[in-house]
Amino acid sequence: MLLSISSLSLLALAAFVVLPGNTQSNSTTNAPTASTLNGTYAGRYVPEYNQDFFLGIPYAQPPLNDLRFANPQSFNSSFSGVKSAANYSPECVGYGSDQWGYAISEDCLYLNVIRPANYSDYGESLPVGVWIHGGGFYEGGTPDQRYNLSFIVNNGVEVDKPFIGVSIAYRLSAWGFLASGQLAGEGTTNMGLRDQRLALQWIQENIAAFGGDPTKVTIWGESAGAQSVGFHLVAYNGRDDHLFRGAIMESGNSLQANAMWTADYYTPMYQALVDNVGCTESIDVLGCLRATPFDTLNAAINTTNATQWFVVIDGDMITKLASYQLEAGEYVHVPIISGANTDEGTSFGPTGVNTSEQFLEVLASGTIHPFVGIAPALGDLILNAYPDDPCEGIPVDLGCTRLNNSYGLEYRRTSAYAGDATFIAARRYQCQTWTAGGNAAYCYRFNTRPNGVSIYSGVNHFQEVAFVFDNTGGYGYDVTPDPFGGVPESYYGVAKLMSSSWASFINDLDPNSFRLGDAVTPLWPVYNNSDPQDIVWDANVTALAWVEADTYRADGIDTILSLNHAFHR
Repeated sequence: MLLSISSLSLLALAAFVVLPGNTQSNSTTNAPTASTLNGTYAGRYVPEYNQDFFLGIPYAQPPLNDLRFANPQSFNSSFSGVKSAANYSPECVGYGSDQWGYAISEDCLYLNVIRPANYSDYGESLPVGVWIHGGGFYEGGTPDQRYNLSFIVNNGVEVDKPFIGVSIAYRLSAWGFLASGQLAGEGTTNMGLRDQRLALQWIQENIAAFGGDPTKVTIWGESAGAQSVGFHLVAYNGRDDHLFRGAIMESGNSLQANAMWTADYYTPMYQALVDNVGCTESIDVLGCLRATPFDTLNAAINTTNATQWFVVIDGDMITKLASYQLEAGEYVHVPIISGANTDEGTSFGPTGVNTSEQFLEVLASGTIHPFVGIAPALGDLILNAYPDDPCEGIPVDLGCTRLNNSYGLEYRRTSAYAGDATFIAARRYQCQTWTAGGNAAYCYRFNTRPNGVSIYSGVNHFQEVAFVFDNTGGYGYDVTPDPFGGVPESYYGVAKLMSSSWASFINDLDPNSFRLGDAVTPLWPVYNNSDPQDIVWDANVTALAWVEADTYRADGIDTILSLNHAFHR
């Protein structure tokens, strides 16, 4: 059962958390209100958590017609009276299971604000945590119940570290990241990332109307959301636009896991899409794309291998490879949380690799590093750094077991490399860089395998999300098993501990401050390059967390970091 929620309130909560799928209208009578620069919004009071919801608030003009495949434009119109903000807007158009069960629309540039209803009792404006969802830049959305902010916002109140939660939508796949020489020539690049940036600017201008402090914003994301956070840290050559004072990155960082190119790289993919929808002979190709019926364009994106588009180096928002910028100190110098999961690589590595020769072939093919094949000489370096020894591989819980041919005799070796190459090496490098630059970095490894996850997958990608959000009811896990189904009480303790640590960091940039008197769980150390340490979130230990030296797989990770520019080009 939940540790801090009675059975009675849990029944009420079951009705409460399905709000993302709720489309009913809500009367503005006696509803909480907030007066923004555009006009006054009426939200919804939720007594189960004593919270106010303001949902589906536009921060940009709808990206339709001439604004399709264009950089976002500020929502610059005003209205009189009071407008309802009681229901989530549709998700942005995406491709994958994260879209299942939720309405989608091109008109999707909205954000949501969740605040403690008694926010004014604190006598000062509250800090703000801004959630940026993941999904590979091609799926996901703010109505997703797995990202319900109520639990973590409530935990902030319970540990006297209150904050206001905001979740922002951004355009996905081709709708948000279409790229070509022609679009770059027009000045249109990285539209989805610019959506996020515009939302952050809206927050600066308007969050005070909700009781938030615009000088105390922390941006926070997972996977592609964490990569987005990493991009905002280096955007515009690391220029500090004072949009945030802290950053949290879960399984993602400034060094994108995928190779980065200029927009020209995607021109063949772009041309295939143009041909597919019949715009090839148009005098104004972009005008034709913008005028193409949604269903036609959506079908073409979904069926022509044109769903995966990524951030590009455009010489403007993204000026160069992040690895060069971090080396030069060209990033926003703010405190960070940065971490990854123990067995990330099982989500990104190959199966069926049974020999070192096959491993080399995988490296050369670009399967692990999308679009980047590793040259044979570099492949040999990697094989030497990642020996054929299952005792040194992942998943860690398998001990020294070598798996069978269906997984691949080399599965644990290739998975260890894949996890390090995609997330963990770059996470370590970001922590080292921040420490060298004089900024606090709190780094972690998540090591609790949720219910329903096979031991052969281990603690793989995304598994920390339910714990950070303290989603112990398993809301939104309709496609995969409830992470907390039948687990020991210690799992609930880890969720409460992690969620409260995140809330504490958002509140005052110190994840320890809510529990400085706790003698059971060790405090989370600030990263130190002379003695690098992570905190490990682990439901298998009595203290729920422990501190480790951040030196595991040092030879392999050092090799990857020495090849930084080759991997992240």
